[in-house]
Amino acid sequence: MTRIDRGQLSTRTYILQLLKTKGDLSTKELTEELGITIMAVRRHIQSLERDNLITSKTIRQSMGRPTAVYSLTKQSDSFFPRKYHTLTNDLLDELVENFGDSAVEQLFEGRKDKMVKTYAMSMEGKDLADRVSTLAGIQNENGYMVEWEMTDDDQFWLKEHNCPIEQVASNYQHACQCELKLFQSLLGDADVERTECLVKGGQRCTYSIRKRKAKKQ
Repeated sequence: MTRIDRGQLSTRTYILQLLKTKGDLSTKELTEELGITIMAVRRHIQSLERDNLITSKTIRQSMGRPTAVYSLTKQSDSFFPRKYHTLTNDLLDELVENFGDSAVEQLFEGRKDKMVKTYAMSMEGKDLADRVSTLAGIQNENGYMVEWEMTDDDQFWLKEHNCPIEQVASNYQHACQCELKLFQSLLGDADVERTECLVKGGQRCTYSIRKRKAKKQ
């Protein structure tokens, strides 16, 4: 077998690298690549299977007993480099160069409008606290690592500790404006203000959400 450079990789990470570059491998083949005992390899395999990073299937052979081989799961994708933000920024740069800043703004506005339509139904019939909780769940599903709290009956704080589009938003801050508009649309009768922003040097993105007071007649 042709070997890849192991460098300072841990055995666990190296197994993932091997499966990525060489495809399905058996315990015997992994043992030969790693140069450790078969029992040690099995311990790592059990750990990776438990974390849903690899999966196994049985291959029948023309001679001898069936053999289990291991392959990567979809969940293991996060261990390998992704440059989506670079491609996105390059495409947005091309859009600006050919059609102007307004084209990018329309793009983000369109995305925001689609998200409003997607999630509006999940907000119907709920009070503000439940809408904030639902919004936090939506953002968590999208990778924002959200927590929220209610400080009194009219005041809520929603904190995003991660921004999956931070690299894009750093260049095109209309993305941040659209997120604020999205929150305002989904939360309805609430005043929403961003008080801290990751892109602008904050430790997180923080939103103040306050129930809008009824106007006096």
